[in-house]
Amino acid sequence: MEPRDRLINIATLVAAAIAWVAAGVIITTQDPRTSGQVVFIGAIVIGAAFGLTATPVLWLTVFSRHARIAYRGDWIRAFRRGGWIAFAIALFVLLRLENAFSLPIALFILVIVGVAEATLSVDR
Repeated sequence: MEPRDRLINIATLVAAAIAWVAAGVIITTQDPRTSGQVVFIGAIVIGAAFGLTATPVLWLTVFSRHARIAYRGDWIRAFRRGGWIAFAIALFVLLRLENAFSLPIALFILVIVGVAEATLSVDR
C-alpha cells in the first residue's frame, strides 16, 4: 500500500465522519413533514454518508483480494461503487419518506444497480 492510498483512505473516512455528523444534525433538528427541501437534503446527506463510508471498505476488500497489490483503476471502481451505494440509499430514504417504499421496488432498484455495476466492471 502506497502512502497515497493511505491518504485517500483517511481523507474518505474523514469526509464520511463529516457527512455522518451532518446527517445527525439534520435528523435531530429538522422535521421532514414541515419542508420538502429537508427531505431531499437529508436523503442526499444520508446517502453520501453511507457511500463515503463504504468506499474505503470496498477498496480495502479488493486490495486484500488482489494479494495486497493496488492496481490502476481500483480507486475509481471503489468510488463508483460507493456512488451506487449512495444513490440507492438516498433513493430508499426518499421513497420511505414519501410512503412509496416497498419490497418489489427495493429489489428492482438493487437489481438495476447491480446490472449497471456489472456492465461497467467488465474487463475489456
